[in-house]
Formats: sequence, structure tokens, C-alpha cells
Amino acid sequence: MTTLADLHRLREAHTAANANKDGILPLDEVDKNAQEALNQLELRKKARLIQVSTEDSEVRAYLRQLGEPVCLFGEDGADRRERLRMILAVSGGPAQRPTLTDAVKSSTGTGISVNRFGENISTETVGDDTTVWYHQGPNTLAEARLWISEFSLTRAKVRLDRARNYFNNVPAPQRKAKLQEYHKVLRNTNLLCSQVGDIRPLSMCRFSPDGKQLATSSWSGLCRLWSIPDCNLVMNLRGHTAPTCAIVWHPQAGLQSEQQLALASSAQDGSVKLWSLDNEEPLADIEGHAPHRVSRLAFHPSGRFLATTCFDHSWRLWDLEACEEILHQEGHSKPVYDVVFHPDGSLALTTGLDGYARVWDLRTGRCIMFLEGHLEELLGADVADNGYHAATSSADNTVRIWDLRQQQAIYVIPAHTSVVSSVRFESRNCNYIVTSSFDKTTKIWGHPIWTPIKTLEGHNSKVVYADISPDNKYIATCSHDLTYKLWSREAN
Repeated sequence: MTTLADLHRLREAHTAANANKDGILPLDEVDKNAQEALNQLELRKKARLIQVSTEDSEVRAYLRQLGEPVCLFGEDGADRRERLRMILAVSGGPAQRPTLTDAVKSSTGTGISVNRFGENISTETVGDDTTVWYHQGPNTLAEARLWISEFSLTRAKVRLDRARNYFNNVPAPQRKAKLQEYHKVLRNTNLLCSQVGDIRPLSMCRFSPDGKQLATSSWSGLCRLWSIPDCNLVMNLRGHTAPTCAIVWHPQAGLQSEQQLALASSAQDGSVKLWSLDNEEPLADIEGHAPHRVSRLAFHPSGRFLATTCFDHSWRLWDLEACEEILHQEGHSKPVYDVVFHPDGSLALTTGLDGYARVWDLRTGRCIMFLEGHLEELLGADVADNGYHAATSSADNTVRIWDLRQQQAIYVIPAHTSVVSSVRFESRNCNYIVTSSFDKTTKIWGHPIWTPIKTLEGHNSKVVYADISPDNKYIATCSHDLTYKLWSREAN
């Protein structure tokens, strides 16, 4: 039986239906919903760009510092990171973790500060300065900076003239066709030689400037020189009493007499030794790092200076002509792992276990670029011969390509399934890069779109370093399986 109340409800429903026959919302409601959807889209887009720590303890501490719940019901680590991203996106927080501890001076004036993660830290202040990055150098430092300026300007002019000449004389379609053909040839890269390098794991392998020899370092403390391409032992370099971390060639090695400086090596006990090609004993020792590990070292393109990275959170620059340390540079919050020079010699790029890279102007001593974006430690770096591309490899399994002109990452390569231990650009033309990884593989990636070209498989353990010969004929890899391998397109 239909009651009066039922009829009243039916009448109201009929009236409402006639008022909006077409099912169209009022215009102001449509605009409001569309704007809300756009706002949500922009918020999600902004959140995706925010880099937060992969350490769950740091994420929890940061949420606590922001006054947010540390953990919600049913939330795991990944959900917590996403929630932190959205909070930072809404609040306008920093897109990435700060480079240094955000210390806020306590109201008691006791010198105790609290960082963004809620940890107490002690600071010694002189006026408003709470951070000292620059050590006072010797009087010869100013002279060295002036010398580097003149040297780098000359090389920069030659590099730019060569680039202009190439781009003016070779049409773009021809350049693209040559690059595609070259990448096809790279797919034919195969194993040419495999050699046992030592009785303990190898730590690095580097080609000589003339490409005729390969230097290896190992955990036994022994460094060795091998002939290329037959992989025969040429010389043992004896002197380190601790596992060696790195070995590098002087830029003029092989082009000058055998009695002159040809190589430099470093070890875990902080020792750095210089070598010539006519003696198995070291030519000289560089002291001042012990007991901290020296993980990497690099010769300046001029050959006059040597840079070393130390686990005391600093890197050093040594004048080999004056036989002294001219620069002791801090700036990383954790050990500095790798250092490479710009091909002109004007800049140095350092990577640290703090997850960041820094670009230093050797002519002024300033840190001119701060490269952030990796989520884990940085283990390798290289600067391309074109002068404006740089690459960094990380324990987050990725390689980032940086444009030094834009001062930002232009591409992220999900390179491997484990730690990326090294990255190297092809010399001269920069047509490809080579990456090595703890996943036991080495990969070749094509420039400029960074597509995978070839995966080199054969090692039975972590691949710790890969290098490209100066003539681009060979790729050398070394591993914890005690071997180094030589790869070539001529192996077929």
C-alpha cells in the first residue's frame, strides 16, 4: 500500500530528474572536479621527482622529525617511502636529501645541534662558520692554479676547434649513419683472451696510453704489466705490503724513456707508490694518507699532478715536480672513492660513499657543481672527451649521465642487477660507454640514447673494473675470480 510519504518521495525524485535530464553537472562543479584532478596529477608528478633515502631507518627518523607517524598499520618500507614523498610534495620540502647535515643551533648556546634526522651533533663555531672545507695550501698552490689555467685554456681551444671542424664538415645524416654502423660492429665484441692475473682477487686493470700494455692490481699487493693482445706477463711491480686498490698510467708513459715516471698505485694501508718501466721496485713513495685507505688515484692530463682519494673523507692533489701536497680538499661526508679529471685539465670530479658527486674547479679551488640523485654509494665516474658529458656508477645498480653545461642528470641507465663498479667512456668520439658490475657482467651502451648494445659474460665472480684501450680496439675487465679478460671485435 502506497502511503502519502511514499508519494512525496516519488514526487521529489521526479522533480530532481527533470531538473537535470541530461545528467550534466553544473559548470562550477565540473571546473572544481577537473582542477582537483589536475592538482592530484601535479602532486603525484612532483612526488615522483623527490629522491628519498632507501634506508628505512632514515625514512623513519625523517618522518619523526616532521611530526608524522613513523609507521601506519600494514605499512612496509616501500609504502613508508611513498608516504614521505607525498608529504614532502605537499609541504614543499626539498626534492632531494640535503648535501650536509641541516644543523640548527640549539637555544641553549651549548654548541649542540640537531640535524634533520633528530640526531644530536657537536659543532665548533667561529662566528657564523660551522663548516671548514678548505685547508690552507702552501705558497706554491697559487702558482699551480695559474699553471693549470694556462694549460687547460690551450687544451680547451684545441678540443673546441676539433669539434667545430667535425660538425661543420660532416653532415648530420652522415654522422648518424656512421654511428649506427659503428654500433652494429660493437655487437660483434667477443672474448679474445682470458688470463689468471694473480692468486688473489684483482682490483683494477688499465691500458697504457699507447694501448700496448695492460696494468693490473690485486689484493696480494702485487701489480703486474701484461702485453696486449697476447696477454703475456711483462713485469711484476713489488712494493706494496697491503692489498692494492688501484693502478694508473702516466699520460706520457711509453712515449718517454723507461727511467721516467710511468705508473702510480695505491693500497688499503694508505701507501701510494710511483713506478718506472725499468725497475720492479718503486721509484718513490707518497706519504700522508696512512692509516686511511686510498681507493683511487688519477694523473692530471698534463702528467704534472696526481690526485688521490682517501677514506678520511678527503682527496689530495700532489705536485710531482715540487714533490709536495698542494691541496687537501674535504667536502664529502663519507669516504671519497673515485676521482677523474676533465680532459682539459681544468676540473676534477670526485665521487663519495655519501651518494654524491662533486665537480671542483682546480683554477679557483671551489666546488662548482653538486651532482645528486643516486640513492646509494658512488663507486665510479668518468668524463667524456667531448668535455660536457660525465657518468657516475653507483651501488643503486644505475648509471647516471650528466650534462656539465646544464649541471643536471640527462639520463638514468638501469644498467645492472647489482652494484655498478665502474663506468668508462670511449676515448675521442664518446660513441659508447662500458659498465662493469657485481652481477658478473660487463655491458656496452650506445651514445647518445644509451641503448644496450652488448653484454659481455664470462667471469665467475664480481667484475670490479672495465677499461677501454685508447685505440678502442679492446675492452679489458678484471674480477674477483682472479682473472682478467680481453674482449675485441676482432675475436671473430
